[in-house]
Amino acid sequence: MASWDELAEALADYTVSCNENERLRKMQRDWSRTLHFICADTRVTFSMMVERGEILSVPEGHVGTPDIVVTAESEIFCDMFWGDLNPVQKYLRGEIAVKGSQEDIMRLDAISYVIWPDS
Repeated sequence: MASWDELAEALADYTVSCNENERLRKMQRDWSRTLHFICADTRVTFSMMVERGEILSVPEGHVGTPDIVVTAESEIFCDMFWGDLNPVQKYLRGEIAVKGSQEDIMRLDAISYVIWPDS
């Protein structure tokens, strides 16, 4: 089980990695969304605000109206944000649940392949 402090550290690293990835930023330049995350094991929640492909903030708790809701165990989120696992594998096994439009789910899949190309 991961604490909010561990999640926040992983999210900070992920934010830097994504925002500094030129290919990803170019690919996502037309994508602005609010994501809500739910840790199934700890009930910790957090949000991610993305504006034109840039992650602007990742506050604890749910902020705004979500376009996408992602649910998983806290350790899966930490491993995912630290780049230790490709979330596509966990999604296909049902260990990560994603609610959103088909277009947004496909966009998350594309993001995964840019960030974790060898996974």
